[in-house]
Amino acid sequence: MADAPTVKVVGTNGEISLDKRFAGRHVLVEEHEPGVWIVRTATVIPDNERWLHEPQATADLQAAIGWSATHAAPAPMRKHPESS
Repeated sequence: MADAPTVKVVGTNGEISLDKRFAGRHVLVEEHEPGVWIVRTATVIPDNERWLHEPQATADLQAAIGWSATHAAPAPMRKHPESS
């Protein structure tokens, strides 16, 4: 359930303060019309990791995880005692 509306004052630097529970979070700020903003928390994904969130990468990773669940890792090779 949403909190009751509160009145905030925009400071001379153009900033407003949100509740401390949002400290350090990234937010998206969208202006839908003059004076109407939507502020949403967001998670930022680095550009070089974005491919991991594409449907094909997700499907490939799920397939690999499924395969690994049914295939045991090979036993490590032992050194022959006379090969030192």
